[in-house]
Amino acid sequence: MQVRLLLLLFTGILVYPASGQDSTVHLNDSSRMLETVTVRAFEQNKQLKEVSAAVVLVDRAQLNRFGNTSLLPAINNNTGVRMEERSPGSYRLNIRGSTLRSPFGVRNVKVYWNDIPFTDPGGNTYLNQLALSNIQSVEIIKGPAGSIYGAGTGGAMLLQSQSGPWQPGVSAGFTGGSFNTQVWNLAINTGSEAAHNSFTYSHQTSDGYRLHTAMRRDIGTWETRFNLNNKQSLSTQFLYGDLYYQTPGALTAKEYLANPKAYRPAAGGFPDAEQVQAAIYQKMVLAGITHQYKFSDRLSNKTTVYGAFVQFTNPTFRTYEKRSEPQLGGRTVFNFHQQAGRVSVDWVTGAEAQRGFFNTKDFKNKQGRPDSLQTDDDINSWIYQVFLQADVKLPGNWSITAGASLNRFHVSDQRLSDPTLQIQERTYSNQLAPRIAVSKKIKGGVWLYASAAKGFSPPAIAEVLPPSRTISTSLEAEKGVNYEAGIKANWLHNRLYFEMNAFYFRLEDAIVQRQQVNAANYYVNAGGTKQKGLESQLAYQLFSEAHRVVRQARVWINYTWNDFRYEDFKQLAADYSGKQMPSVAKNTVSAGADVSFKCGFYTNLSYYYSDRIAMNDANTDFAGSYQLLGIRTGFRTSIKKLLLDVFAGGDNLFDIRYSLGNDINAAAGRYYNAAAGRNFFAGCAIQWVKCK
Repeated sequence: MQVRLLLLLFTGILVYPASGQDSTVHLNDSSRMLETVTVRAFEQNKQLKEVSAAVVLVDRAQLNRFGNTSLLPAINNNTGVRMEERSPGSYRLNIRGSTLRSPFGVRNVKVYWNDIPFTDPGGNTYLNQLALSNIQSVEIIKGPAGSIYGAGTGGAMLLQSQSGPWQPGVSAGFTGGSFNTQVWNLAINTGSEAAHNSFTYSHQTSDGYRLHTAMRRDIGTWETRFNLNNKQSLSTQFLYGDLYYQTPGALTAKEYLANPKAYRPAAGGFPDAEQVQAAIYQKMVLAGITHQYKFSDRLSNKTTVYGAFVQFTNPTFRTYEKRSEPQLGGRTVFNFHQQAGRVSVDWVTGAEAQRGFFNTKDFKNKQGRPDSLQTDDDINSWIYQVFLQADVKLPGNWSITAGASLNRFHVSDQRLSDPTLQIQERTYSNQLAPRIAVSKKIKGGVWLYASAAKGFSPPAIAEVLPPSRTISTSLEAEKGVNYEAGIKANWLHNRLYFEMNAFYFRLEDAIVQRQQVNAANYYVNAGGTKQKGLESQLAYQLFSEAHRVVRQARVWINYTWNDFRYEDFKQLAADYSGKQMPSVAKNTVSAGADVSFKCGFYTNLSYYYSDRIAMNDANTDFAGSYQLLGIRTGFRTSIKKLLLDVFAGGDNLFDIRYSLGNDINAAAGRYYNAAAGRNFFAGCAIQWVKCK
């Protein structure tokens, strides 16, 4: 019945009549077909359909289908990935089950922002230090990507703050919505194509859906680029972020059903979230410089060096934590093109290194203030990799990609608060992460591919030194092999795009989070897992030629099936072998319709379904399935050099109760962090460009 209702809604939007004059500029049409887009995955710079890997692409038009407040809804409209939010500003990223070891934050996924390693040398990524206005395009590589992007079995995320040709001008935007949500953005571009500066500022606040979930975020960036001559260019990146958000704590099923907006109450000798003033105070400074040099038409190099500092304060139910995290690093990549008759080879080789000098202090939490010191740790870590890849194009539309990297990770901890303890250290060395992929173009615009890749993921610092304060240098690194095959096709004169892949991933020494009765987390190696999945997407452009009323119209649907299970996992007397892995739904569906009219009006409709999700390894508790419906409608126009977008919309229009950031394997069954119910937004964006 609900599926029929959905189809009727789609049909109603697509046939809605409109009239008016054609606007001169097309702003962010989301109906751009995927097969024509070039992606940067594996340093190949190919069209999406030609890449022999499962890659998610989210461009600015897709980001603008929603309320302009978060990456989350645009990411979740894709197969095999799920972005979670425990409270506003608290993100997790799940790529094919990678959040199994992430009670909070982003781990086991390597993230880059403008070629700068945004994942720190301890394995953690502060993805919440980027505003939506700092991101113009997102590429997510699903499955082990260590042959190019270093340690990690989940995948890699490539973020870019600039896309398309550079233009001088000024833009500003505002979005307001439910729960007193406000987002202000400002961007200024000055200079010329050869030498320019870009300044951005974003301010976001919200009271949050739940009690004790207020947040505030201020992000400022300064980016420059100088074309020094016809062979080399220099670009710089500077980012300052100041983030604060309250953490309400997870609820039991009984508490969640009684009042999903509540914060965690006092229980088990612990005060409630308000009494301890549970929150995150987080500041980040990042500066990077990138040099590109073209030695010849066949050989080029791109080198990036950066430094960053994070100050992190976290009053929790157990402790008051203070962290200072200075770090530095760099990445260099050489590209070489070689042609021999009908055979061409593109070589990629390079290296990446990062070093962190972290300090973590834990105090007793006395009503939101630090009390007596409990532990004081100096944690040093460094990680590096060297990599080589060859992309060979053969006659007959065959392509072979083979690459590998060598990785090494070292972590040491000196407990300054207890001089009697010796320095604890561990080195995970010489882990080879190879990948090979073969693709073939056949008749009718169809590409077939198959790949095999090995991943290596050492424990993050937060797992070696978790809040339980038990130093876990005996924790082993995860190792896994992924086998994958897929098809990508475009038919009907490029109006219909189809993609499907099947994968089988076997993981050894899977790192799993546990929680003690006193709410302290710790981590164990959980034996092996078997992860089988099927991911598919279909997009259809409704009109092949110009329509007298409709400029663009597209419908699309994505489906993901996952069967993720423990292969051999025994924890003390409990045997979880064969159990479903928690944190992953077996079935998910996302669908939508996008239409823009020549008069300037547009509508984006989105639907999402998630199957139930196991909350613990024993599979005794499950979060229920849910369905979401969202809409954005607005008006875009241009007047000479001025571009205007006015919009409004709503999310979770069915007003479904669901948990978007589940605390897996939580003690006392505290799994649930309720997401917002039915909510609405409205806003406007204005842009002045120097060139018409």
